[in-house]
Amino acid sequence: MKTVSQILEAQKYFFNTGKTKDIHFRLQQLATLRKALKTYSNRIIQALDKDFKKPAYETIATEIAVTIFEIDHTIKNLKQWARPLKVKTPLVHLFSRSYIYPEPYGIALIIGAWNYPINLVLNPLIGAIAAGNCAVVKPAYTAQESSKVLFDMIHEFFPDEYIAVVEKYPGVYDEILNQKFDYIFFTGSTDVGRTIMQAAAKHLTPVTLELGGKSPAIISQDADIDASARRIVWGKFINAGQTCIAPDYALVHQSKTQEFFTAAQKYITKFYGTNPKESHFARIIDTQQFQRLTRMLDNCRIVIGGDTDIHERYIAPTVITNVTLEHPSMQEEIFGPILPVLEFATIDDAIAIIKNFPKPLAAYIFTTKREVWQKLISEISFGGGCINDTISHLVSPYLPFGGVGDSGIGNYHGKASFDTFTHYKSILKKPFFLDIFLRYPPYSKLKVSFVKRYFKA
Repeated sequence: MKTVSQILEAQKYFFNTGKTKDIHFRLQQLATLRKALKTYSNRIIQALDKDFKKPAYETIATEIAVTIFEIDHTIKNLKQWARPLKVKTPLVHLFSRSYIYPEPYGIALIIGAWNYPINLVLNPLIGAIAAGNCAVVKPAYTAQESSKVLFDMIHEFFPDEYIAVVEKYPGVYDEILNQKFDYIFFTGSTDVGRTIMQAAAKHLTPVTLELGGKSPAIISQDADIDASARRIVWGKFINAGQTCIAPDYALVHQSKTQEFFTAAQKYITKFYGTNPKESHFARIIDTQQFQRLTRMLDNCRIVIGGDTDIHERYIAPTVITNVTLEHPSMQEEIFGPILPVLEFATIDDAIAIIKNFPKPLAAYIFTTKREVWQKLISEISFGGGCINDTISHLVSPYLPFGGVGDSGIGNYHGKASFDTFTHYKSILKKPFFLDIFLRYPPYSKLKVSFVKRYFKA
């Protein structure tokens, strides 16, 4: 078993050979990653089933297919992204030319999360490869089977001096945080994100932090309640609610609350049957998370669901109401299959509730009125989201994905992934035949007067 420091030393040597900067090498490695993912697809499905009984369909859609789609998009566009870009040159630099050269940072550390243990490692890895970096991957050890599959897959298809997955051993996390990387990409909780940023600050290492928060779904009086409920139920309960951009709570206009409950019950039954425990419904990752979530079912009215089984780490798709902002379900990101529903009278009331919390990773607005969604978008700060849908913005490679404030720093997906792992080097090319002697000392009164007039100082 190689330690983090051993891996890092080998990768520094390999990066310095310059091989990773070759565009054809990068394209070849992206194709290799695609092949690896398809080769290991069945093992990935089995691993996620063992980790938390994730349905095969959800694994294929949210872990495998979406990653292959991202690889294909990157392969198609990489040559264009990686070209030096010629930009305008101001008149003060007469006859000069200006360029921006993309270059890799060097060794990237990618720290994944357990809720989407394959996707949340491989998607940033696509960007790291495309930009020409080496990468050290620290998987989510909580998802034990998935982290084993990741190690086997990467180890089989890539040399450790280029891309390596760190195996779990005593003290590994502290060793990772004490090393100097050239870039750190972290997906996880806000609290751990603060720890990562503190460790990065010691080495002045740039970071991307993909965190979370309390992402609201706002259902206005004019919304199609049936369609809104269908899309919220889908987005909330996929992966048993263990999704960073899942609707964390619903704000429903007070005249539509009962209609929303009825529609939500209809679609929960339609999607998962009368006994979701026997259907294609994922489990909670571990007992600690299960116990945290079940405490949220106290001191509220359970409208739908509420069934639990600690032995299977099962919590039914659940909708609760009669909760205050001080209720446990409103004090932290839920990250499970529990949806609190709060009422509002006006859009301004809904905005006031949302602003009680730090800036969320996502927001979902359900309305038929342009003025409603424009007001919400302009007055609420959040990472990204949808109008009349949930989660779907995550799948577009043309939409940068990331948080703001407590919900994250930086973004990725599509070209944004390439940009994240790229340093853009600015170059001014000046000819020898022309020199502006005004800039050189000594500074006569004439020179001072000219500069003041030219720059209107």
